[in-house]
Amino acid sequence: MTQPIRAAIVGSTGYGGVELIRLLLQHPHVDITSVISSSTPGVPIANGFPHLNEIVTDTLDAVDVPLIRSKADVVFLATPAGVAANLAPQLLEAGLKVIDISGDFRLKSGEVYEKWYKHKPAADEYLAKAVYGLAEVYGEEVKGVDFISNPGCYPTATLLGLVPAVKAGWIDPATIIIDAKSGVSGAGRGLSLTNHFAEINENFLAYKVNKHQHIPEIEQVLSREAGQEVITTFTTHLVPMTRGIQSTIYATVKGKRSDEDFLELYREFYKGRPFVRIRPKGKVPGTKEVWGSNYCDIGFSVDDRTGRVTIVSVIDNVVKGAAGQAVQNLNLMMGWDEATGLAFTPVYP
Repeated sequence: MTQPIRAAIVGSTGYGGVELIRLLLQHPHVDITSVISSSTPGVPIANGFPHLNEIVTDTLDAVDVPLIRSKADVVFLATPAGVAANLAPQLLEAGLKVIDISGDFRLKSGEVYEKWYKHKPAADEYLAKAVYGLAEVYGEEVKGVDFISNPGCYPTATLLGLVPAVKAGWIDPATIIIDAKSGVSGAGRGLSLTNHFAEINENFLAYKVNKHQHIPEIEQVLSREAGQEVITTFTTHLVPMTRGIQSTIYATVKGKRSDEDFLELYREFYKGRPFVRIRPKGKVPGTKEVWGSNYCDIGFSVDDRTGRVTIVSVIDNVVKGAAGQAVQNLNLMMGWDEATGLAFTPVYP
């Protein structure tokens, strides 16, 4: 039996970081050797997350590259935007493998990144080096690399719902409209008026209208798959639930296509990929059906009256939209079965 790989998690006190801990504790080929926080080094992680009491007894390490290098082989960066742009290159130069869960390396243009994220971009050489880890689409590109940029939560749900149809030329890319909704955990653990209970409870809120930072990420991938520039309308909403994303997508169908045609196309495209489940005709998924899991469930309805298709794609934003996909990418990076450590049933109800 081979020695387990040593993993460090930078940003362990955020939702993405603590979810990585939950998943990696079950992974047969990984040992968590360092949990890291810039805000509370020296404090037991269970102080901030009592559910880890007597499960993870580690004290949080500071962000120190030589210390990380001495403890780890692979580093997950579950950091706010702007942090990984500086930290990831240092870790790579130290000989570590890096999986970045922030958005700092998803966009290949530093100018576009700065416009949408309002942070100074990483150096061009590292933007080019990072492999975009949408596992079901670019899994072959991920294998054997040392630097992966994990997709965003909204883009994961949206792109898995769109790529097969766009790549096949079955929909008109110019007509794509994306109506996406997320639970409040997507905003992170930090406090703000928007995710304050009294503000979001019994409320339904559109936010960052035409300004969401995931717009260029979605368009970058769709443009690559369509072989032409794709511009979309993408609107995000905050829903009073903890976890989950539903991306409801509308587009004009090219040619005569039925529900059965879309089902066959998507089932063939995702054949052998264990975490995308295609619903039968007439069935669309809800977020509760993937809660706590690494699944993405997709359903369709072609409207002969309007000539449009509605695609509904759901994920758990903290798992498939962040930590789960990062572990899936680690598996592909290391040459393990991509479902290793992730093959668990969604929590229901």
